[in-house]
Amino acid sequence: MKKIVGIGNALVDVIVAISDEELFQQFSLKKGGMEMIDEQTKREIHHVIRNMEQKVASGGSTSNTIHGLARLGAKTGYIGKISEDPMGGFFKQDLLHSQITPHLVISPRDTGIATTFMTPDAERTFATYLGAAADLKPEDIDNAIFRDYQYIHVEGYLVFNHDLIEHVCQQAKKHGLLLSMDMGSYNVMEQNRDFVLHLLENYVNIIFGNEEEVKAVSGKDESAALDFLSHYCDVSVVKLGKRGSLVKMNNTIYTIPPVGGDCIDANGLGDIYASGFLYGLMNDYSPNQAGYLASYLAAELGNTIGAKLSDEQWTKIKNELFH
Repeated sequence: MKKIVGIGNALVDVIVAISDEELFQQFSLKKGGMEMIDEQTKREIHHVIRNMEQKVASGGSTSNTIHGLARLGAKTGYIGKISEDPMGGFFKQDLLHSQITPHLVISPRDTGIATTFMTPDAERTFATYLGAAADLKPEDIDNAIFRDYQYIHVEGYLVFNHDLIEHVCQQAKKHGLLLSMDMGSYNVMEQNRDFVLHLLENYVNIIFGNEEEVKAVSGKDESAALDFLSHYCDVSVVKLGKRGSLVKMNNTIYTIPPVGGDCIDANGLGDIYASGFLYGLMNDYSPNQAGYLASYLAAELGNTIGAKLSDEQWTKIKNELFH
């Protein structure tokens, strides 16, 4: 069976529902946005929310995708950096619960936390402390890991760390792995466009991006962006939200329709879409079949608060899809 390893920012998601938006002013958070915060601010925020009901889950884009793949039945591993603190222990246990092989490095800094504030209008506001995750370096990675896998998935958020991602890409190529990348963020793609084009040209086999992200890299819209990406990558995917997605593979364009209706929380939808699509590729599905699985999982998650499906939801999904 083919195996896939992911590398990304190892974060724990802490989701809190709030009705009073004063907290945003207190910590200079822009409603609906994402702010990077330091350790002191993270501690102050968690002191303020200590008595509020919190939903905690392991997070980070690649981690979400690898969890989805593992729950579908793929053999998986994850490379990241955590601390030996309670949040780091939680992150590792969550990997083990999903039967993901942990390749984790320990940092003296606190484990990264993405605190998500949900207001009654369903808007999400993020305060992200990268912590240990930001300390991952090329020398932290045991290159022997690459021998055990046929695929590797990386998140666009790592593109800021040029040395790390270049090293990972070189090792993946050296060991014959197919490399998948999720662009992850319009801002990151725009600020690192030349470096991203270098990665596409030299390393990336499978690329995922939404309309904004692919435009930031290609300067083009939807189908033109798809053509642009397919000059570099064997498989190109442009996610169009409620309109489904476009896939180009073997010089053929596939239009993947959306599945399901209303979405109550868009958190993690792109990550789990990649889970479904990559699972399909690894198991020789047609592009239409892989796209359907990806869209189906995104629709299921869209009706859930948070970036992860529950054990019960996964049981239901596997019964519906595979029996």
